[in-house]
Amino acid sequence: MSGHSKWSTIKRKKGANDAQRAKIFTKIAREISVVVRESGADPENNSRLRDVIAKARSANMPNENIMRTVKKAAGEGDSAAFEDITYEGYGPKGVAIIVETLTDNRNRTAGDVRHYFDKFGGNMGQSGCVSYMFDQKGIISIEKTDNIDEDELMMTALEAGADDVISEDEGFEVQTSPESYREVRDALENKGYVFASAEISFIPQTTVALDDEKDVLMMSKLIDAMEDCDDVQNIYHNWENDDEE
Repeated sequence: MSGHSKWSTIKRKKGANDAQRAKIFTKIAREISVVVRESGADPENNSRLRDVIAKARSANMPNENIMRTVKKAAGEGDSAAFEDITYEGYGPKGVAIIVETLTDNRNRTAGDVRHYFDKFGGNMGQSGCVSYMFDQKGIISIEKTDNIDEDELMMTALEAGADDVISEDEGFEVQTSPESYREVRDALENKGYVFASAEISFIPQTTVALDDEKDVLMMSKLIDAMEDCDDVQNIYHNWENDDEE
């Protein structure tokens, strides 16, 4: 997604109404529970849990909610077996889309995702059909404030192993390889930086513009439907949407 789209998405999540915020928190809580059951409840010894906690905090999930979810997951016995499944496909005019899900029923989720693609002018493809059009990168977004010194931020990030630090109108984007992401994130967090978002993302190598209003509407509805699905955790696409609010 373009830089504009990324910051618009961040702003939209921050301004989410109570129902939308509850849905975001529920998805993150599910992810926390799975990671805790798989690798333990101690963030110091569970790097995946540190990743999800960083994601939760960037979504403004209250710390007490995070800790309650961790403790609950650590105390659970048998529970639903969730699995990560990634789907790939095309939106209107061939926009490339990657959908990451966390599900306890792959048949239900596959049917839902396929339905959304079909309903809104796209189609679900085979694994690998669009992922080659994306690069995986760690992306840490930090909003600009008067207290942030750009040179100091850049020095801290690069010394920790970041590939680049990009200054944009709304804030800074720290880019890392997937391998160095955690080390860079931890270094910045230890310096007191607050993240607007922090995660390993699929970044499109090229973007696609939609000129027809109908295609724009269908693509927007497709994304909204995916985001509203409880099983969908993340959506990545190469739509260049300069009008996204």
